[in-house]
Amino acid sequence: MENSQSWGHRFKKFFLNNRFVLFLLVLLLIGLNVFVFAKIQFIFKPLTVLLKTVLLPILLTGAIYYLLNPLVDWLERKKVKRVYTIIALYLFIIGLITLLVMNVFPLVREQVIGLIDNFPKYSYEVQAQIEQLTGSSLLLEIQKSTGFNPADLGSTISEQATSLMDSVWSGIGGFLGALKNIVLAIATVPFILFYLLKDGKKLPNFILKFVPVRFREQTHRVMTEMNGQISSYIRGQIIVSFCIGALLYIGYLIIGLDYSLTLAIIAACTSIVPYLGPAIAITPALIIAIVTSPVMLLKLIIVWTVVQLFEGKFISPQIMGKSLKIHPITIIFVILTAGNLFGVAGVILAVPGYAVLKVICTHLFQWFERRSHLYEPEQQTANPESGESTTSDLS
Repeated sequence: MENSQSWGHRFKKFFLNNRFVLFLLVLLLIGLNVFVFAKIQFIFKPLTVLLKTVLLPILLTGAIYYLLNPLVDWLERKKVKRVYTIIALYLFIIGLITLLVMNVFPLVREQVIGLIDNFPKYSYEVQAQIEQLTGSSLLLEIQKSTGFNPADLGSTISEQATSLMDSVWSGIGGFLGALKNIVLAIATVPFILFYLLKDGKKLPNFILKFVPVRFREQTHRVMTEMNGQISSYIRGQIIVSFCIGALLYIGYLIIGLDYSLTLAIIAACTSIVPYLGPAIAITPALIIAIVTSPVMLLKLIIVWTVVQLFEGKFISPQIMGKSLKIHPITIIFVILTAGNLFGVAGVILAVPGYAVLKVICTHLFQWFERRSHLYEPEQQTANPESGESTTSDLS
């Protein structure tokens, strides 16, 4: 009897009361759950199809909701019913889309068709410039010392372009399927958006009903913080992208760059992705400027530099602020990782998704910190010069 009690005491001491061992057991249970779910993933296939079907409409609706909801809330505080505001917004959006389709879309279509038609000419001119550079004495010296042949670069680019075109033609079926899903998603967005703008305030309380009572207050704080992070990022990034597109369009018109509207729209769309978007957007503009003339290339560099400085010093600090509190290096790594994992959708959703995960992980760590008592409170030390107590901060 005493032996069994002694073994029970040892088991409790070295296993149940050992936080490291419990942590390993929790990891083991998580690993077993992941292994089991990986083996029976066919059971979740209908759920996966459902998520893929509703994900795009929900994302599009959410982005528009965060843009329009502040206006609806403000007018509601002015004693205007939400339904009337939503109907007025719908009428305004319909009129704006009609105006764009009638006036802007034909110009964009003309520029896109012209860009596609002139693309072979641009390719030949770039190839001619490479051949001209190949004959220069400086390049010959570099070629002798490094063994690099620019002709090989041209053939490599040609092969890569051919491979890319083959991939495009082979992926036409997948593109048509994706286009069908996008059209259906856009068609369902107005209906989802109407009810979300009308009853969106009721959604947090509805979700909290499924949470145990003791965790509702903490869950509400987490949801509020997540909503603030997502709303500030979406509204800010879309406004910043629109400003960049408008400024670049004005700059392109001033310097006389061809296809200015199309290039500005491309820049506005790609600027939704922070840091990497502008690098992608400048590529087609650089190609057109190089083919046009060296002076046009210099003008383009000046325009881009001025716009990026203006955006970095005035637009983003005023609109985005420091709401996300994420280091730029972290953002770049997150975007690259999400792009490799989930493609274009991962690139677009990388930053807001990381912000949401950061909020959840922060609150989970704070909860673990309070429950485990493993982290002692920071000790306050007196400052010998001022006589004030200071708290050590490693952040």
